[in-house]
Amino acid sequence: MSAGKLGALLVSKGLITNEQLSSAVALQAQEKTRLGSSLVKLGHVNENVLVSFLSTQYGIAAVSLEGTKVPKEVSRLVPKALCLKHMMVPISVENNRITLALSDPTNVSAIDDVRFMSNLEVSVVLATESGIQNAIDIAYQESENGLSDLEEFARDKTQTGIVANGQESIDDNDKADSKPVIKLINKIFLEAIRRKVSDIHIEPYETLMRVRFRIDGSLHEVMKLPNTFRTPVPARIKVMSNLDIAEKRLPQDGRIQIRTKEKAVDIRVSLVPTLYGEKIVMRILDRGGTTPDIEKMGMEPQQLEVFKKAAEQPYGMILVTGPTGSGKTTTLYSALSGLNTIDVNISTAEDPVEYTLLGINQVHVKESIGMSFAGALRSFLRQDPDIIMVGEIRDHETAEISVKAALTGHMVFSTLHTNDAPSTISRLRHMGLEPFLITAAVTCIEAQRLVRMLCPNCKEEDTSFDKKLLVEAEMPEDWLDTATIMKPKGCDKCAKTGYKGRKGIFEVMAMNEEIRDRVIRGASSDDLKKVAMASGMLTLRQSGLLKLSRGETTLQEVLNNSRPDGDLTKK
Repeated sequence: MSAGKLGALLVSKGLITNEQLSSAVALQAQEKTRLGSSLVKLGHVNENVLVSFLSTQYGIAAVSLEGTKVPKEVSRLVPKALCLKHMMVPISVENNRITLALSDPTNVSAIDDVRFMSNLEVSVVLATESGIQNAIDIAYQESENGLSDLEEFARDKTQTGIVANGQESIDDNDKADSKPVIKLINKIFLEAIRRKVSDIHIEPYETLMRVRFRIDGSLHEVMKLPNTFRTPVPARIKVMSNLDIAEKRLPQDGRIQIRTKEKAVDIRVSLVPTLYGEKIVMRILDRGGTTPDIEKMGMEPQQLEVFKKAAEQPYGMILVTGPTGSGKTTTLYSALSGLNTIDVNISTAEDPVEYTLLGINQVHVKESIGMSFAGALRSFLRQDPDIIMVGEIRDHETAEISVKAALTGHMVFSTLHTNDAPSTISRLRHMGLEPFLITAAVTCIEAQRLVRMLCPNCKEEDTSFDKKLLVEAEMPEDWLDTATIMKPKGCDKCAKTGYKGRKGIFEVMAMNEEIRDRVIRGASSDDLKKVAMASGMLTLRQSGLLKLSRGETTLQEVLNNSRPDGDLTKK
């Protein structure tokens, strides 16, 4: 629970006053501690009363830790440093489930860290901070490091074979294959696949290494590693992706292919040298994953109708735009899956190939050997194609060839990095394309973002929501009365986050005659947007607000992923 939410809750229930909250917040900022600790320290609330209140509020049992003795086999599962960081203590393990005593019932990071490090399911009970602190002191007094089995193994330099006499060395490749490193990397990969992670970040700092997962667009810290891993982890990753393990001064990119019992997974690897070592970012591409149905990606019915109508044309160009990680490639694959029939020849140029689709000819672009998007496109045009997908239009040459392909009887799909659909026209102009070529070739432009969806299992109506915020967010008046605003709660099915999965918000602009006429006359992006909205186009903001009004997401998600339309919405 954020300090703001906890403070507001305590004030609303009459446990503290606004003045007491202000003084506690000031102390919290000064001492870098938790709000609950500050309130107790100032004497504004009794910690037993606080825990009892939170127990009732969240339906989580409260326990007294007085006299509780944590078994050694339990304390060894969770490092002492992690317990102090989250103010928690493990108290028992039974039936593959570890029970944690926490002072904050909504500390999702604590639960995720323990689940990851122990490989056990987690149950939570509430206890006072003083009780937890005492239990930590007693449980870890005989083993001050409190390391997990993996970290203990890594600390033992005689076993790792990586650090000798305090000097880092990666001359011997076999050292990168030492057991603790293999165990660590495999554990990270398996956990990431299980949790449907899109990216893994491994970051070196002065005294530790941090592992973070990107889940549903947000980064979550899952592990801290001792510095003994600073050299073997990058070395092991380089060995797996066939990179130069002796090169630590320059960025390197590679790929790893791994297979679990259930599926085959491609991992795109990027290493960049930083102040304290090499930072590793790995993008997970699930080759065994199924392509989502275009109808289940979040488009509103009128948007889907426009997009599918454009995709079914015999020739032309459809452009999908948005920032990195907004789901552009997934949208294109979904469209291609619907068009992939026995009588159609489809070729794609991608960097990298993220899904493998039976019946589609997919080419992996490699700029380093001269295999560019433009080169692949030229080859496709000699391969009797019906439909062509270009992973990304990056330059004038690729844009020009794509347009010519669309004008000579082919259907072309591609992506661009632009903020919205109308501004794509300006981007093509800046690439050097003439307006008459743009209007002749482009049939539809779609912009998109991804927003987190509320967990359907635990979301609840936000009865205290101020609908003035909806007006400020530019929700149309006729939507206000029927809007049902929901809020996240958190349950086992969503790992206590309150969110589960993501869907797109979209802006689909069909190139009608009026828009084409404005493009020829050099109209601005705002002018094009006005014309498109007058023709019935839903903007990104409006698409997000529709999902908000149906209780599918939150206002914060909509505001974070769309810009206001401003005066364009006014008649």
